[in-house]
Amino acid sequence: MALTLYNTRTRQKESFEPKDTKKIGMYVCGPTVYDRAHIGNARPVVVYDVLYRLLKHLYPKHDVTYVRNITDVDDKINAAAKQRGISIKELTEETTKFFHEDMAALNALPPDIEPRATAHIPEMIAMIERLIAGGHAYAAEGHVLFSVSSDANYGKLSGRTLDEMIAGARVEVAPYKKDPSDFVLWKPSSGDEPGWQSPWGYGRPGWHIECSAMSTKYLGESFDIHGGGRDLIFPHHENEVAQSCCANKHSDFARFWVHNGFLTVGGEKMSKSLGNFFTVRELLEKGIDGETFRFVLLSTHYRQPLDWNDKAVADAEKSLNGFYRALGMSGYEGAGDNLPENVLSALCNDMNLAPVIEQMHLLARSIYKTENLEEKRILGAQLKAISGLLGILQKDPEVWFQKGILSTEGGHYSISSPQEQINSLIEARNAAKKSKNFAEADRIRNELLAMGIVLEDTRDGTTWRRA
Repeated sequence: MALTLYNTRTRQKESFEPKDTKKIGMYVCGPTVYDRAHIGNARPVVVYDVLYRLLKHLYPKHDVTYVRNITDVDDKINAAAKQRGISIKELTEETTKFFHEDMAALNALPPDIEPRATAHIPEMIAMIERLIAGGHAYAAEGHVLFSVSSDANYGKLSGRTLDEMIAGARVEVAPYKKDPSDFVLWKPSSGDEPGWQSPWGYGRPGWHIECSAMSTKYLGESFDIHGGGRDLIFPHHENEVAQSCCANKHSDFARFWVHNGFLTVGGEKMSKSLGNFFTVRELLEKGIDGETFRFVLLSTHYRQPLDWNDKAVADAEKSLNGFYRALGMSGYEGAGDNLPENVLSALCNDMNLAPVIEQMHLLARSIYKTENLEEKRILGAQLKAISGLLGILQKDPEVWFQKGILSTEGGHYSISSPQEQINSLIEARNAAKKSKNFAEADRIRNELLAMGIVLEDTRDGTTWRRA
């Protein structure tokens, strides 16, 4: 089945065909490791993890290579290390470790290659030298700058005119620039700033040249897919295209540019001053399971804005409870097979997950209803096959329900033991029945049922058991 993806470069959905008959290359901009990853950082990791899984499923005979870099030289890193009173190396090693732990908690597969910027300085210097030799860059006062006017295609990825790009960017006004829009490829280092010897003096690379050099080294001058958040289209990705194509004359760099939408919290841009800034680790420690976290990030089409809120978290938890309950009832064990055709069709339509999730709910309801054990097993295998591509339902159902029950009231996430929460809900249901609020009593019963808890009313009171 043919995969279509929305290509930012052409502003339309296009049929994806690998450039090479034997391999597929995907590069995604990774973290700048100066602090814990926040929930906005997690969205592209999960989005491109699903795309990676899908590519491997669709092209089993291809060598799919997923490259995601680590930016470990940056002014933010310098400032954070100085503020904490530790070395830059200590900070970047610690933060990289935290990033790996947090993304693993979201069931994100590690990339095949994870290059660090500081290990690729020679490649960056070599690319800068080619740009200077080709008349696309110039040295000035210890800096090397890319000459934007030398590239007739500059601005095509973002669809902006040069005036719009200057107006919309934080353009540094500097006397050594020939044009205000020219951007830094290399800059001088002094004092305790990290640096390397180069033809232009002791210094360090600009941000944009890092990804160009690393993607070229591991995927070649031209490769299939480049991913990242919408916020990176300009200037980062625009500059990547310019310097890569100008340094490598016969390169079109990335054939497909795939970008995920922005993330807000409670309808507002995430900000520490608004009190709605959350790291992945904070929410995991407050009781949100990694799969619940992941499912929230998959609940909206990847190109659309996503709002993180209490309802989204509660809905994700409820859905996963229902899926796990159905999977446990199906009796199916294993990795999953027999992916439904309509699911694959939706995934191949620019990773449209809404029909996929709806199919999972349909499968779960069918498992609940049927009395045929073989049919339950077949439906369970389909549910498991879908979940494998989405990176969810990776636990044993019994283990999932033992983890406790999540409360999202008032934005204060907390987890209570299953025994405590179940008893509390039973008491609330009894109170509702006593006050003849039967609708609320039924709602509570259904809530418990979705969690895999069956209530039994007897003369001696209400008891419960696992479904």
